[in-house]
Amino acid sequence: MSDRPLFEALEGLRGSGKSTVAPLLATARGAVLVPTVPLFYQSLRRRVDGRGSVEARLCFYLSALFTAAEEIRHHLAAGTPVVVESYFARCLANHQVFGARLGITLPPGLPQPITYHLLCAEDERQRRLARRAEPHSSWDALSEEAPARITAAYARFPMHRIDTTGRNPEEVVRAILTTDQEGHHRADAEPVGTHPHVLPPVPRHSGRTRVS
Repeated sequence: MSDRPLFEALEGLRGSGKSTVAPLLATARGAVLVPTVPLFYQSLRRRVDGRGSVEARLCFYLSALFTAAEEIRHHLAAGTPVVVESYFARCLANHQVFGARLGITLPPGLPQPITYHLLCAEDERQRRLARRAEPHSSWDALSEEAPARITAAYARFPMHRIDTTGRNPEEVVRAILTTDQEGHHRADAEPVGTHPHVLPPVPRHSGRTRVS
């Protein structure tokens, strides 16, 4: 029987390599790449991102993730491996730092990925972001004001650390495949989803940058 994980997720800051590595990892695994913001959410996504309510945005992305989780569950039930560019950890970590006050507990029945936290030296990450052609939202700008806090918020989720600094995407994929082959996922903390994760209330600070 194959020891390869059926469900894998990538997490990390903007520019860490998630969107580039995810399809390559899916190809290497013979997996389906499932978008965690489904296509029919996309037009509303732009409208939600254009507003300033962090709680509304959190709830929107949670809805998209729960919808994607249903598709993921169907693939896994059929024995089809799945890769996602990001999962609940990104949503919860980012919105915690943005100042969400809602307490969120994830149900234990969610599909449970083996998760890889892509890390990158800050100077290289900024160079990657500077090469991007697509426009960024005010929320992206806000995340760039607190990358260290977002990385710290990720720390409470069990993930394998994969350094992408100085590596091309193919080398990052090989590092992920090697991590699996060496069995490190068995020695690490349990995968995301084996117990509920809570997003505690985070007080707003009067000096915090507002999103318009």
